[in-house]
Amino acid sequence: MKLLSLCLFLTASLLLLDLNSALAEPYNPLKTIENSSSKPIDITMRDKNRDRDIPLRIYLPAQKQAAPVVLFSHGLGGSRTGCQYLGEHWSARGYVVVYMQHAGSDEAVWKQAARLERLKALKSATTLQNTVDRYQDVSAVLDQMSLWNNDATSQFHKKLDLRHIGMSGHSYGAVTTQGVSGQAWRLVGQRFTDPRIEAAVMFSPSTQGKTDPALSFGEVKIPWLLLTGTKDTSPINDTTVEDRRKVFQGLPDSIDRYELVLIDAPHSAFADGTERPGRFRRNPRYHEEILAVTTAFWDTYLRQNEQARVWLQGKPCQQQLDPKDEWQFQTRSGKKAKE
Repeated sequence: MKLLSLCLFLTASLLLLDLNSALAEPYNPLKTIENSSSKPIDITMRDKNRDRDIPLRIYLPAQKQAAPVVLFSHGLGGSRTGCQYLGEHWSARGYVVVYMQHAGSDEAVWKQAARLERLKALKSATTLQNTVDRYQDVSAVLDQMSLWNNDATSQFHKKLDLRHIGMSGHSYGAVTTQGVSGQAWRLVGQRFTDPRIEAAVMFSPSTQGKTDPALSFGEVKIPWLLLTGTKDTSPINDTTVEDRRKVFQGLPDSIDRYELVLIDAPHSAFADGTERPGRFRRNPRYHEEILAVTTAFWDTYLRQNEQARVWLQGKPCQQQLDPKDEWQFQTRSGKKAKE
């Protein structure tokens, strides 16, 4: 009996030691567990209400319990296969990541045009109807995911934590994200805001023409993280870096808001396409910084992880960034920082 008691004591002590070691380990948003992500699932859902197909690429984390969901919207002329470095990492951190492809403003726009007509074709695709279609795609996908989650025959059955949903996108995808995450539009207000979205991340955000940013973004009610670069202009329109930075200025003091400006980063810095000779060579630090900050943001607001919040709002985050980057945030509690 004494030997059994001793064995139980030693086992409990070792378990407690392992637990304390895990708790003592500093928060690191770049750390992932080996084999913690899976091969993406390509599927096309049908929105019967609009007679519209929405191609999806879905990353499921390697875990049994339901995971928070992050939706991603591609830029003009993109597809569900762009910016995969985000999905791979976020999924490895325990998120279901859903890439949407928007017909009318996806890769088909330029692939079906003659080479010399491609830029013109892309510009002509930035219509009000395509923008509205994108907004409605988001809500349609969330509706479908709810059906899948409750369907015992679905491969996604009980794998989606739809109480915690994040929304993200690059360029036109940032416009999409803004529109469903609280941006107000002339005449229609916040008609396209989806209340199921709990936090949002925008890569290369933009303002609504000459409208006062406070009118466009002053009614946002959820945390926003904005990322841009000091050379983040657009080949499609006249959007400047200054225009992108007006979004942060227009957000209300009643939410937690963050902005990261990467030094010398152009519009393509947030993508993961093949680098070609003679073109911009991506600084390898960009993706590392992007993954660190966005992961800490999701962990803070979709998982309510206090360690992530401390990291995001403290020196560890600033130490992760290039000294020349600009990082600022302001929380609804009044805490702020600008570097």
